[in-house]
Amino acid sequence: MKSLTDVAQYCTFWIDDLFFGVDVDDVQEVLRHQPMTPVPRASEGVQGLINLRGQIVTAVDLRFRLGLPPRGDRLPMNVIVRSRGEVVSLLVDDIGDVVDAAGLAVEQIPSNIPGEVQQVVRAVRPLPDKLLLVLDSDSAVEVRAAEPAGATA
Repeated sequence: MKSLTDVAQYCTFWIDDLFFGVDVDDVQEVLRHQPMTPVPRASEGVQGLINLRGQIVTAVDLRFRLGLPPRGDRLPMNVIVRSRGEVVSLLVDDIGDVVDAAGLAVEQIPSNIPGEVQQVVRAVRPLPDKLLLVLDSDSAVEVRAAEPAGATA
């Protein structure tokens, strides 16, 4: 994994009012909403499978992963990332721009950021008008497994 100070540019996106960035080198492409095939018995965080020009890609809903309410009727956008040798779609609310990180400070994650968000963020990089949350795409794609039918807590 690259040092954060070595990351030159971030592909940015919004989830609710949170502004995230992922290293552009980890992003394969960004797409509008794609039709998905549901996966029976998958975690709620796995929204389905996308056929990306013949490649089957798992779509993970970052709203669910972050403990946020469902997006409602709005269709998600897809940030296709490479994580642990696989290609995964991160479902996000809106796509931002590519942000140049040259000269930006790398800071610790503030303690007032919710725990679910802290689990998927490596650091923050302050911008003049907002805080860029640097996403750890490997952590972001980890969703808990669905409970087997009839399981008790």
